Amino acid sequence: MDLRSRRLSSSFPFSSHSPSRGFRSRIARLLFVLCLGLAVSGTVLAQTQGDRIAALEKQVADAKTAVVSAQSAGDNAWMLVSAALVLMMSGPGLALFYGGLVRKKNILGTMMQTFAMMAIITVLWALIGYSLAFGVNNGVSGSFIGGFSNALLHGVGLVPDGVYVTTIPLQTFMVYQLMFAIITPALITGAFAERMKFSAMLLFLTLWAIFVYSPMAHMVWGQHGLLNAALGGKFPTLDFAGGTVVHVTSGVSALVTCLYLGKRVGYPKEPMPPHSVVLSFVGACLLWVGWFGFNAGSALAANGLATSAFVATHFAAAAAAISWSAAEWMKNGKPTALGAISGAVAGLVGITPAAGFVTPMSAIAIGLITGAFCFFMVFIVKMKFGYDDSLDAFGVHGAGGTIGAILTGIFANSAINPIFGAGKATGLLEGNGKQVLNQFVGIALAWGISIVGTLILLFLVDKLIGLRVSEEDEREGLDLSQHGEEGYHAEMSSH
Repeated sequence: MDLRSRRLSSSFPFSSHSPSRGFRSRIARLLFVLCLGLAVSGTVLAQTQGDRIAALEKQVADAKTAVVSAQSAGDNAWMLVSAALVLMMSGPGLALFYGGLVRKKNILGTMMQTFAMMAIITVLWALIGYSLAFGVNNGVSGSFIGGFSNALLHGVGLVPDGVYVTTIPLQTFMVYQLMFAIITPALITGAFAERMKFSAMLLFLTLWAIFVYSPMAHMVWGQHGLLNAALGGKFPTLDFAGGTVVHVTSGVSALVTCLYLGKRVGYPKEPMPPHSVVLSFVGACLLWVGWFGFNAGSALAANGLATSAFVATHFAAAAAAISWSAAEWMKNGKPTALGAISGAVAGLVGITPAAGFVTPMSAIAIGLITGAFCFFMVFIVKMKFGYDDSLDAFGVHGAGGTIGAILTGIFANSAINPIFGAGKATGLLEGNGKQVLNQFVGIALAWGISIVGTLILLFLVDKLIGLRVSEEDEREGLDLSQHGEEGYHAEMSSH
């Protein structure tokens, strides 16, 4: 090898012409470092992806929790507003409606009867009423009345119970149902207006709330109730917001009470017109608005079912106002303001059991039928038999609740509320003829417990303290004779 070749060899020590061990070891170390780096980076990448997936899953879970929380908050807000709306139906709604219909010497006495229910039933509900209506009766299926499990509101807390409510506190449900318990006995006062002693009214309606209202509420709405359609009752009666529980019981009890007491002094020979249809008009409008809480609130959530009940309620009231006014126009030659508001209230009564089960068109049909039917009961049947149902509590609530409950069994639609399960018919028009029979069972029980219970309680109260004011006190007026005050002091002078 010449000198030039040696220089080239020494200048390129990594050439293939002169492989070395150092070169191979360096390559091996480099490959090892690369493999180790890839392994480490892969582990880190895997951990990073795992963390990202876990974080994403947590975000999804948090979002679901937020949605549920928001739904629960919305439901609770709606139910509290609904409770306030139903209370407004009693005072000032019913107080004004009834107060305007009596003679002016009885306005305070009439309003005080409703206001007294707002106070007394509230305390009674907390002590025992809620438990008797919604408490568990030893888990007995088909029970008639609740037990004492929730007496003094024991166990009625700020979380859902999973039976009656799932997204609102049980305490919200309790106070909402309280408002129904208040207005129901208050409705009865319209039948015996202007002639029952205030003390007798207090005792009678307090006992009535315990022995008539609570059992009926339990049978229709309570756990294991005999008529509860939602919780597997033996005779499932469709009553979304109280057609039987509220209106049939109060209306039938009103009829029994007015018959037991007898007529007002001078009825029907002396004219006894309403002293202020204006007050009654305002009261009826408040009742109409409050009824949205009554019916739509019975969905127990701010959901589509509440919307459906809201719409049905409004449509039925409007339709009934039209049919009552039309019937009055044909019979008497003129439609009256009192007739229009009476028709609207009748429609609200008729749609109460059906509100969460029927379409808007069915609601209009129910309103038209109920308005005409209640007009017939007030102006034909009442006049025929001559009983003194002072403010037509039976003609509107008893008759309206009864016909409304029957029509619910006919028009109920599973597309609105599949209460018996998906794909199962609900009402007669869907092919479930048995439901009409179940409705009659519920109506019969409501009539039966109202008649028997009311008669027994009236008899007991009459024997204990007497029911009726004296003829002298009645002529003077309940405002002065029972309360020592007058609703109106200044008389407007005529010129």
